[in-house]
Amino acid sequence: MDDNLDDADRTILRLMQKDRRIGLETMAEECGLSVPSVQRRLKRLKETGIIQQEVAILDAARLDFKMTLIVLVELERESLQQLDMFRKLARAEPQVQQCYYVTGDADFILICTARDMQDFEELTHRLFFENSNVRRFRTSVTMERTKVGLSLPI
Repeated sequence: MDDNLDDADRTILRLMQKDRRIGLETMAEECGLSVPSVQRRLKRLKETGIIQQEVAILDAARLDFKMTLIVLVELERESLQQLDMFRKLARAEPQVQQCYYVTGDADFILICTARDMQDFEELTHRLFFENSNVRRFRTSVTMERTKVGLSLPI
């Protein structure tokens, strides 16, 4: 963990991960600090990139994205240029929620969302079939979203 973080910073980060809507007054009370001090700390945490962004977590199923798919992608060639091209493609695709460059049998693991199988098939055409550098991809369809999150154990 960053050596410049004290207990108050860690408390702020824990509170922010749990619920960003928490008020500054409540945050200050939890940290034993003044509201202006919490504001300064939040500003520093954002400027240093420890807090990268503040987002809303949406209910995918209520927005008609009922499928979550885990896709292992194996590339034909692994030059830096080819890897960067695939990263760029994955970043640009809204249905790719997460993309990891990994070791092992696959080169990348993608977490994707789709409305239904036809929607996923269209995604596979955009990402894989139209990409001559994709050797193969293997897909697992999730049965249940048991735990989803990006929180860190601070």
